[in-house]
Amino acid sequence: MNITEEITDFLSAALRQAVDPEDDYFALGLADSLFALELVAFVEERFRITVEVEDLDLDSFRSAARITRFVERKTGVRPVVEQ
Repeated sequence: MNITEEITDFLSAALRQAVDPEDDYFALGLADSLFALELVAFVEERFRITVEVEDLDLDSFRSAARITRFVERKTGVRPVVEQ
């Protein structure tokens, strides 16, 4: 399972609704600021990274795809290019 799939699975379970990698669940009204804290905790624990204060930009956490890019930046993992 890749990073995006793991994040999408978490989001779908937590929000009790299927979400696509590009869905902005905040704009859709599915998530609020309290959920954002839960999401940050999940990302830190699952990917063993620390989300610093300067990382707390909501735009980085608006979709599974954006979270994937954030995790890749923080971990130095190169994105998988599909052919």
